[in-house]
Amino acid sequence: MKSIWIVLKKETMDSMRDYRSWGTGLFWALFGPLMMGGMLIMIGSSVREDVEKTLHLPVQNQAYAPDLMQFLEQHDVIVEDAPGDPEAAVRNGDVNVVLVITKGYADDFSRGESATVQLITDSTRQMAAIEVNRVENLLEGYNTRLATLRLIVRGVDPQIVDVVIVKDVDVASPQSRATSLITFLPYFLIFAMFNGAAPIVTDATAGERERQSLEPLLINPVPRRNFVMGKMLSAFPFSAASLGVTLLGFVTVFNVLPVDEFLGVRISFDVFTLFFIFLICLPISLLAGAIQMVVASFTNTTKEAGTYLPFIALIPSLPGLAIAFFPVKPALWTMLIPTFGQQILINQLIRMEPVETMNIIISTGMTLVSVAGLSIIAIKLYERERIIARKG
Repeated sequence: MKSIWIVLKKETMDSMRDYRSWGTGLFWALFGPLMMGGMLIMIGSSVREDVEKTLHLPVQNQAYAPDLMQFLEQHDVIVEDAPGDPEAAVRNGDVNVVLVITKGYADDFSRGESATVQLITDSTRQMAAIEVNRVENLLEGYNTRLATLRLIVRGVDPQIVDVVIVKDVDVASPQSRATSLITFLPYFLIFAMFNGAAPIVTDATAGERERQSLEPLLINPVPRRNFVMGKMLSAFPFSAASLGVTLLGFVTVFNVLPVDEFLGVRISFDVFTLFFIFLICLPISLLAGAIQMVVASFTNTTKEAGTYLPFIALIPSLPGLAIAFFPVKPALWTMLIPTFGQQILINQLIRMEPVETMNIIISTGMTLVSVAGLSIIAIKLYERERIIARKG
């Protein structure tokens, strides 16, 4: 343990002197919170603007449906003349939606039959979705009003057609509604931990080989496993620091930036939740050093290692993206997958849901088992004499 501590101390002090490397790691740790905060504000401001702004609706053949035009104007819609070719205008993005009143509308309407209108949209334009939904809701409201009036004229109670009345009961808490917007949080946390460890591992492996200082180091009468463990553990404090900076960055962003004004929901984390997330992620910091130690053992220079190690973070962080689109419930099989179980637990914590202790134990244990397996592989690689010689 003494020799491991000596190697760990030496590598840590060397890395601390290289302030550019660990400074870059801390920058990337802040990149996630800043990007997510900016993204939420841009999306929120855009949605809020689309919802609150006056709706301008191009309508073709307005004279065929004067009652509908009056209904739209009563609901603060500015009716405009439609372009000559509505489909081309929507396809080219000149307008988001066009309402076309068909020529047979007036005759069908006067006979009390179903009258047809066309709503020309482009489903691939996501930014137009809010405006399209507003128009669809208005047309649905107009249709409901006319149907009710027709039933009353015929002496029929309008409630007779409401066979089933559906009432939405939303069981989501305010916190879960808010945190549904930041389901990418685990992705940024894992990415920060791997980026924090990458420059340290690179310098301790490929850097030593490139400086030709690895051979003098390994000829010391100390088991090579001690060198490997010392170098591997030296990346842990930098990885953990990146994790802490990222968590603090998210807290600062959500408390300083007026996110709630744009999204209508308040995103907040208490100190206990942040500390718990930090503890759950610590084994992943060890895993980051172990994986990168194995990969860096095959590289000759720091430049070569720098091309590989950043992409290593994508492998364990990708499940976090999957969780955002395909929610997964906590189960035994999910906890058996390193990093995947932690990401599910993090989502539970930020949603203020109860977390089972057994799930924490299993996910942590499987991650540490993976760390042990990768450490053995790294030790075996360093026990080979070819680790000293540069390849290629």
